[in-house]
Amino acid sequence: MALYDTILWDWNGTLLNDVELCVDLLNTMLTRYGYAPVSGLQEYRGIFGFPIERYYERAGFDFTRTPYCVLSKEYMQLYAPQSLSCALQDHARSVLSLFRQRGLRQVILSASEKELLQSHVVHHSLTPYFDTLVGLSDIYAKSKTEIGLAWLRESGQNPARTVMIGDSVHDFEVAQALGVSCVLFAGGHQLRETLAETGAVVIGSLQELPRIILADDFAGA
Repeated sequence: MALYDTILWDWNGTLLNDVELCVDLLNTMLTRYGYAPVSGLQEYRGIFGFPIERYYERAGFDFTRTPYCVLSKEYMQLYAPQSLSCALQDHARSVLSLFRQRGLRQVILSASEKELLQSHVVHHSLTPYFDTLVGLSDIYAKSKTEIGLAWLRESGQNPARTVMIGDSVHDFEVAQALGVSCVLFAGGHQLRETLAETGAVVIGSLQELPRIILADDFAGA
């Protein structure tokens, strides 16, 4: 029998391949405000992280010139419509389907605003795969920890039977706070070497997940 009966999925960068769009939009914003753009995907992945305010600062924004709340609002006005054109990550749908067939409960735990998250899931016809979607109530993407803990309490889910799949150090931190296992995907918003520093299992393809999640001898960090 598999060790886990529930998967907590991150959305952006893990199931949704929105990384290149985020690089483009970051550079649009940097140029708009007179800052130097990032050189490309590698530099973007090197500065990305949570909280988002600190990532914006590492990108070069000066909040004394333009407040973070203004930048976030402008960014989301660009991101929301364009993100619907982003594809799912390779193998995302087939892996979701397999886990559904095996009877695992699947939940999205995301720093995305919940209405936007719902629109994405409906757009990609993924609704049947998920028991619930857990997202934030605003656009400022601070932390998933509180909403994750609230979901655990309300659902009565056993953390020992739960695994978080994400693409950022923050996902690992959330998993630690929730007391659940963690697998990190290196095809998203942060560098593989950054993810590996957490000590979590790091994968390069979602296709690796069934072997890991359904194996009786796996005990992720």
